[in-house]
This record gives sequence, C-alpha cells and structure tokens, in this order.
Amino acid sequence: MNSARKTKLKLKQHKPRNPLVAPALQRKAGSHRKSHKSERQAQQRALKRELNA
Repeated sequence: MNSARKTKLKLKQHKPRNPLVAPALQRKAGSHRKSHKSERQAQQRALKRELNA
C-alpha cells in the first residue's frame, strides 16, 4: 500500500488561452445582408402563400 500512496497523477498543462482573442472575434463585423438560408426560407414561405391563395 505504500507504493500506491507515492504514485502521483501527472496532468498535462495546456497553453493558456489568449484573453484578447474572444473580444476581437466578437467585434468582427459580419455581412450586412440576409444569409442564403434565410433568403431560401423566405422564398419557400412566399411560394406556399401564393399556392394557398
């Protein structure tokens, strides 16, 4: 049992994250238009409205 007590668990230390990256990514501007997915959905809704009317 003495040998079990002497064994220590060693964990890898990860490199610390850069604290300036997260705010920079949040400030990054995206495109100022609707995504292709939202345009496609809007077209599908418009088509259904036309077919049901």
